Amino acid sequence: MRANRILWLAIAMAALTGCGGGSNSASTEGTAPPPPQSTPDSGCTGSCANAQTFLSASDVQTAIAQAAAEAQAQGKPAVIAVVDRVGNVLAVYKMNGAPDTVTITSGRNVTGGLEGLKVPGELAAIAKAVTGAYLSSEGNAFSTRTASQIVQEHFNPGVLGTPAGPLFGVQFSQLPCSDLATHFTSGTGVGPHNSPLGLSADPGGFPLYKSGTPVGGIGVAADGVYGLDLNVMDKDRNIDELIAMAGTYSFGAPADRRADTITAGGISLRFSDVGYSDLASHPQSAPPYSALTGALMKVPGYFDGSAILAGTAFGQTASGVRPDTTLYPGLDAFVLDDGNGDNRYPPKDGTDGANALTAHEVQTIEEQALMIANRARAQIRNPLGSQARVSISIVDTNGVALAVARTRDAPVFGIDVSLQKARTAAFNSGSYAANVLQSLAPVKYFADNIDVPNKKAAFTTIAQSNISDYVGTVRTFLGMPDALTGNVAFTDRAGGNMSRPFFPDGVDGNPNGPFSHPYPQWSPFQEGLQLDLVYNAVALNLVAYLQAPPNGFAVTLDGSALGTVTAPKACTASPHLPNGVQVFPGSVPIYRGSTLVGGLGVSGDGVDQDDMVSFLGLYNAGVVLNGTIANAPPAMRADQLAPQGVHLRYVQCPQSPFLDSNADNVCDGK
Repeated sequence: MRANRILWLAIAMAALTGCGGGSNSASTEGTAPPPPQSTPDSGCTGSCANAQTFLSASDVQTAIAQAAAEAQAQGKPAVIAVVDRVGNVLAVYKMNGAPDTVTITSGRNVTGGLEGLKVPGELAAIAKAVTGAYLSSEGNAFSTRTASQIVQEHFNPGVLGTPAGPLFGVQFSQLPCSDLATHFTSGTGVGPHNSPLGLSADPGGFPLYKSGTPVGGIGVAADGVYGLDLNVMDKDRNIDELIAMAGTYSFGAPADRRADTITAGGISLRFSDVGYSDLASHPQSAPPYSALTGALMKVPGYFDGSAILAGTAFGQTASGVRPDTTLYPGLDAFVLDDGNGDNRYPPKDGTDGANALTAHEVQTIEEQALMIANRARAQIRNPLGSQARVSISIVDTNGVALAVARTRDAPVFGIDVSLQKARTAAFNSGSYAANVLQSLAPVKYFADNIDVPNKKAAFTTIAQSNISDYVGTVRTFLGMPDALTGNVAFTDRAGGNMSRPFFPDGVDGNPNGPFSHPYPQWSPFQEGLQLDLVYNAVALNLVAYLQAPPNGFAVTLDGSALGTVTAPKACTASPHLPNGVQVFPGSVPIYRGSTLVGGLGVSGDGVDQDDMVSFLGLYNAGVVLNGTIANAPPAMRADQLAPQGVHLRYVQCPQSPFLDSNADNVCDGK
């Protein structure tokens, strides 16, 4: 009896010391864990994807069966989702006993925003799978644990006195209300599709690879929590991550492309806190899919539940991303396709009056930005010395997309993000910004109770945020009673400076920037204007999902029954910002003299590279066009402002950035 008690205590202590940040659950280590899967070096540098590289229906079955076997071995039934590289949901499988809902929480005891909301587990699993697929490429394999590391208030999370993560705010992209995202009808179709919860920072989502190229992602919801890892300096035994890791067996990321072989700002990124040798079951011994006792589930708006699907082959017309053949000759460019061979976003004239950008100017800006990207050295891509891979979007002052193009193998998440960045730069620099923000209705934050067996969902208003208040806060912060009326040119780097919970960024204890909430009320799920602008659209999409057949939930708000809700197809009440805003670098406003005419956004292989491609791409286009368009006049740029004695930043270009030149300080004086 005493021996048993000692053994029990030893097991308990081992479990306690194994827990760190993130959503953790007790888990079982197998007595004979599998040997590590062979994951040879990729050898792919962006050109491996072809018509034969896609997930077959059999591949999807294998990934689900492997994940389900590990879930069974761990005693944690799961919801398992698999998507292809452009977000087509190929399967959502729910094991018997899997949690119906997960709770969104940062673990920071914050109220409001998305904190404390319960959401269906299948939506969490899909969001994780999409994140693994969208953040990855042939040059980098990133997971939802990687995402957790790069979106928090410190980089690394838990290390005080450090700036925010390089992709701070990216979690509010790929939203279900984005106008860029294509929407599910049935089967598979052109992407990129949306994610039901944006990008996920909750461990348990990985990319899936075949022949060195990403073909999709897998996501798992088993532990009832949708959170993040508050301390990446320890190692967690996360149940969702264990189950998802088992699902990647035979589809694992190449060893030399995983996030843990890549650095950002000298800091090693994290891919996973568990490996194949940590599993309680051997994936190769998993029972076949036909032997599983759960079932596919219908997920309205994402998956019809009737059968497992094969994915699309990335880079082919059916995927929605294909090579350009006419507009950008010699630049190895890719464009978005409607599935019929037509470019969704060819260069076109602006819609905003006499000074509007012309289609020729738009095409020239795209060409020059693509040229810079093709010369630039990537920051977060292997092998070292690879060129940057980015997405590039151009908008007018109304927020209308005038062109979208990409370089080869750019990560998919950057498509929506580049458009967010372009719109944000144009909006914040516009004469209308203050008036628009002051006209928007207050945001209501909700708590919810989703009763799945009885098909009921009750939403309760717990607080609200007045978007109009941000205008006064910005004006006080900058000491400019007329701020946000077109007198300052803001990039996303400058706007991002004002969106952090500390100003200057990383100086703990300082007050927040004016677009952020104060730190005691802040979290990655409750971070300020960026979320406030889209919060109610996200909540309405959740209500519409719950009401849709076969869910059929009766939904109440503050005790009163809600009528039928239609999912919004725009993320904000402002037509300037239909897919929301972004708050990490990589954009510039576009000027004709001192008149704002649009915005240029770039997203891909490092935020300094994104800044450089946007800034120099526009500068070079201005030279080619004899000065008809240009970057903002230097006197108007946000770096002329020094709130609290600290200058805002306009752009930050990398040192020695080019593969074909030793040129340095390439953005100075322009």
